[in-house]
Amino acid sequence: MKTIDNIPTTKLGRTTELVKTGVKVGGNYLKYYSKKAVNPKITKDQLNEDNAADIYDGLKSLKGSALKVAQMLSMEKNLLPNAYVEKFSLAQFSVPPLSAPLVRKTFKKYHGEYPEDLYDTFATQSINAASIGQVHKAIKDGKKLAVKIQYPGVANSISSDLAMVKPIAVRMFNLKGKDSEKYFKELEGKLLEETDYILEVHQSKEITEACAKIPNLRFPKYYEQLSSERIITMDWMDGVHISEFAQQNKDQEKANKIGQALWDFYMYQIHVLKAVHADPHPGNFLVDDTDNLIAIDFGCVKKIPIDFYTPYFELADQENIDNPNFFAQKMFQLEILREDDSPKEKTFFSELFHEMLSLFTQPFNGPVFDFANEEFWGRITELSEKYSKDTELRKMNGNRGSKHFLYINRTFFGLYNLLHDLKASIRVKNFENYL
Repeated sequence: MKTIDNIPTTKLGRTTELVKTGVKVGGNYLKYYSKKAVNPKITKDQLNEDNAADIYDGLKSLKGSALKVAQMLSMEKNLLPNAYVEKFSLAQFSVPPLSAPLVRKTFKKYHGEYPEDLYDTFATQSINAASIGQVHKAIKDGKKLAVKIQYPGVANSISSDLAMVKPIAVRMFNLKGKDSEKYFKELEGKLLEETDYILEVHQSKEITEACAKIPNLRFPKYYEQLSSERIITMDWMDGVHISEFAQQNKDQEKANKIGQALWDFYMYQIHVLKAVHADPHPGNFLVDDTDNLIAIDFGCVKKIPIDFYTPYFELADQENIDNPNFFAQKMFQLEILREDDSPKEKTFFSELFHEMLSLFTQPFNGPVFDFANEEFWGRITELSEKYSKDTELRKMNGNRGSKHFLYINRTFFGLYNLLHDLKASIRVKNFENYL
């Protein structure tokens, strides 16, 4: 794979790259409408493919927050055209890495020493490159290590990067007014946390120690003396990405074993720790040769305040969803309904969320749930398509829900998709065995 010798770190440099991308996208639309004038039956498929490729190429050269947003969007499989999902999913664990000279220069800047001064051996060629950092293999005192190095300029460009992608997100999610700012502040805060590798090591140790009791689940050990604000050193973990395992696996028992470990890991974090690994994409999970799940990268951890946790999970119970007065009360507590809503808006969003919650909470309303259930996934797709085409919804204020929905919903969508890929059947309350 081609390597990168330079990353734009100034606001001007990064803006210039995005302007270049915008010009390419504009050219794609001109080509599309020219062809459409000749052939009215032509679809947007080629336009979507061209735009997705050009946008991704621009973002991957920038790294950082803009690429992280693309990674997050790739998990929303029912939100974007498939061309975007496929291209943006490359941001999960397959982007061009930094070149060897830039790796050494970056390491020296962050740590005060070159990597060969710190480790017995250090591979300057990256093993895994993602949106905020890339991973290298090293050895020290006979122990295999993974060394994560943050890309230069990422932490300092978060605010300006988000300002550049904000207009796109506002249009995509139909956000209106000042109230939308709370979602961007939540996103900015979490991205800033993800660039603080001292915090990540602390969060990693805290969660992995608490969840060590869960069977078939493994974590790397973290080495604080070999880590710093922009570098993390941890155990090297051998395994294949969970998506690769899911594609190859034909053994239902193995799928259920790994799926149960994944489900229990998340339920224990959410219900016991009230803090959760909120980045459940395939690049953050491995499967070892004895079918254990390995969880890595705890940069994005979402704390769940009790005043959000309580109404959120009260509405995981179908009886509560079907109780009109109780349901309405929780809609206001979760900021889905607002005091300034018109009667029409209150009716519309109550019906919308009743339908959504009745579907998305199905995995919680029985002793066992089979994530291979294609009827469940078919209904999710139908519901997404229904509301994506709803002209009434586009006229209404899309600022719906507490800011905490942003990462909690992302967590559940990511978890559901991983379990669906595995085709796993899980025991819903099994995590309670480890209380």
